Amino acid sequence: MIPPDTLAHTLDSAVAAGALEISSRDNVLELTAGSADPVVHASVAELVLGGHWKELNDRFYQKLVFGTSGLRGRTIGKIITVAEMGNAAVGERPQFPCVGTNTLNFFNLTRACRGFAKFMRDYCAGAGGGRAAVVISHDTRHFAREFAEFSAKVFRESGVDAYLFDSHRPTPELSFAVRQMRATGGVMLTASHNPAHDNGFKVYFNEGDPILAEVADGILNEVNAVSSDHYEPLPAAEQGRALQLGTPLDEAYLRQLKTVMLNPALLEQARDLKIIYTAIHGTGGVHVPGILKSLGFNYLTVPEQDVPDGRFPTVKSPNPENAAALQMAMDLAEQERADIVIGTDPDCDRMGVAVRNAAGLMQLITGNQIGALMAWYRTKTMFELGILHESNRGRATIVKTFVTTQLQDAVAAAYRVRCVNTLTGFKFIGGKLTKYERSLPAEIRARYRDLSAAEAREAQLQHGTFFIFGGEESYGYLCTDWIRDKDGNGAVVMFAELAAYAASRGLTIPDLLDEVFCEYGVFEEHTESPEFPGADGSKQIAKLVASYGARAPEMLDGAAVVKMTHFGRDTVVDEEGDEVPKENMLLLDLADGRRFAVRPSGTEAKVKFYFFASHLPPPGEKLNPDRLPKIKARLRAGIERLWAEIRKDIAARLGE
Repeated sequence: MIPPDTLAHTLDSAVAAGALEISSRDNVLELTAGSADPVVHASVAELVLGGHWKELNDRFYQKLVFGTSGLRGRTIGKIITVAEMGNAAVGERPQFPCVGTNTLNFFNLTRACRGFAKFMRDYCAGAGGGRAAVVISHDTRHFAREFAEFSAKVFRESGVDAYLFDSHRPTPELSFAVRQMRATGGVMLTASHNPAHDNGFKVYFNEGDPILAEVADGILNEVNAVSSDHYEPLPAAEQGRALQLGTPLDEAYLRQLKTVMLNPALLEQARDLKIIYTAIHGTGGVHVPGILKSLGFNYLTVPEQDVPDGRFPTVKSPNPENAAALQMAMDLAEQERADIVIGTDPDCDRMGVAVRNAAGLMQLITGNQIGALMAWYRTKTMFELGILHESNRGRATIVKTFVTTQLQDAVAAAYRVRCVNTLTGFKFIGGKLTKYERSLPAEIRARYRDLSAAEAREAQLQHGTFFIFGGEESYGYLCTDWIRDKDGNGAVVMFAELAAYAASRGLTIPDLLDEVFCEYGVFEEHTESPEFPGADGSKQIAKLVASYGARAPEMLDGAAVVKMTHFGRDTVVDEEGDEVPKENMLLLDLADGRRFAVRPSGTEAKVKFYFFASHLPPPGEKLNPDRLPKIKARLRAGIERLWAEIRKDIAARLGE
């Protein structure tokens, strides 16, 4: 441990030399003054005495802040200190999470839990009393169980009942549990599909949806008011209870999950369909194999990736949208001559797929294409089954994000159902579902969470708004409103049914997608996400996004920019007349119909660029399937040229 005066002097010298940010200096001093943890003091001393200023900047340049729906950060540093390694052997996970105000560790968990606990207690007091309750779950990541148990302890000692799952569970089940248990809030310890060194503290409120701005700001104010990991537990009589969740909640979730499949009879016509599923060492293994088996699908799993393991040792990154993460499953698919490969991320809220095409080769399809196909299939099938019809179609809606394919808008228009666009983040889709529930008559709202899926659907179609499907381009999908976040378990069921439908007609998934293209138009999308890590990267992200907002490009690839929507400044109203919250995102339209959007990621050190191009059929006609290859090639080439110009533009803006 370095004496406080010596530490302050050393840090001041590093700031004067330009090696350390002033904010990093202030946060180091605040953390060491507010923590009694010997690992904190030993780690700071090692990094300071070793002159590891870049590492200190990355760990301390800011306090970990609420992003899309909570906290997310590194739990293992780029440099691991001796104190953090503790008694762990070389090659093992460190004994302790990395120290820092910008990392996820017990110090930041204490602040988050205490702040959230006060927010929930105040909310319950304002709502007429009763003890606040929180549901806690976690995925298979490093420190996830320790973080979950620690969080439950802090919540209980802060006067909140804590429902803790007996082991890892998927994120969508956490959302379901918050609603089923009538809890005040929920916490999921996960960093979704991020690299293994990250973890997160994802927050839900009492409707089971990730927190929206008003709630997030209220929680953040309480969290920021906590500057120390020292706190006095409430007297025993005022503390919350410790409650465990397990099999009964699982069974309730699985009963609802089975209702996702619309037409089980399809399997009689698709008996040869074979599925390979991989959980990629995550929570998908808890429920997906069982639900596929109970519904009658023919499937195999990847044994090496069935094992829950926060190292994700068989992949470089546990992100199922990437081919590398699905490679072992695709290898097994070749060996078994399977038709489709499905993978879910560590907390099982995202799903990626690879499919066998007409040439017999496995190919990835994008998140936009997956979502569009499932939205189309579910809308079409609901009309065929008589669930939707002429008299109720006006109450049905698809909900998607502004940066998700407009093919879904085209499908909705053709079936004359609504399509609502929201900001990026499933919390906004969940917020729409909460709005729809609240629009129901009071007598239905009072028992809504106890209704079966069919009863809830009927109530919405008669009295409110029925949710057909929701999705975002980043591989998140939902087709129910008994949870309020994207659901990898439900997505597996939806896609397996879609594949069975294609197989029943003797088609591959790419063949089916081409049929949809011929009917509604060819839509091509592409996403690029330049990374800007650390403290320096944070400045570059802010500079780049501010630059686009201040000065949009006038011409790109020979096409004029004819419109720019700045969601941070402009008043944008959605298809239901609701004002869209302000967000630092820009959407630019080119004269030739191409579009692109730019926004900083809410969870990672990236700036995301989304590109869109389309070719529509003439009114009342279909596209000739023989023309599709040339149309696709032209659209892709247009997007590639656009990205090439924007790459140059990025470099110029950052160099200014």
